[in-house]
Amino acid sequence: MVLMETPVCNFGEKAIDFKLTGIDEKEWSLSDCVGEKGLLVMFICNHCPYVKSIQTRLVADTLKLMDTGINSVAIMSNDPADYPEDSFENMQKIAREFNYPFPYLIDNTQEVARAYGAICTPDFFGYNATLELQYRGRLDASGMKQTDKKLKRDLLEAMLEVATSGRGPKDQIPSMGCSIKWRV
Repeated sequence: MVLMETPVCNFGEKAIDFKLTGIDEKEWSLSDCVGEKGLLVMFICNHCPYVKSIQTRLVADTLKLMDTGINSVAIMSNDPADYPEDSFENMQKIAREFNYPFPYLIDNTQEVARAYGAICTPDFFGYNATLELQYRGRLDASGMKQTDKKLKRDLLEAMLEVATSGRGPKDQIPSMGCSIKWRV
């Protein structure tokens, strides 16, 4: 496991279109995913301890965002040949287990992760209604700890701000997690 930290938010950068297969075996594009007030694009996987530790809070936060008009989509870009826990079948299993309220898509070619500049799991890209980047930071301060403590909900608060104003907070704390497992 290589610990990575996301770069600072490049405010205004446009979301990149994609066409990826979801765990429902349907093809999804950017326009299929976006909500009235914006979109949260998340690069996650099944095996990363950082992602495992936030699953329950991630689902709760994305449900709250849906209520405000911000939809979410999760993309898995790791190489499942080297990381079998990240296989398509395991993606389906994890999504059922945690009752994902968002599409979970596989990026077999890793082109989408490269186009977005994703570097780790989790890596969050929060867009406003015009699909301009407004947030690239962490979910919260938990790191790899599974916690019931009341922590500042960085991602939720930032995206709620995006839903009401169209702008994300100026100060953002990078997300950190396992490096994306690139094909060689």
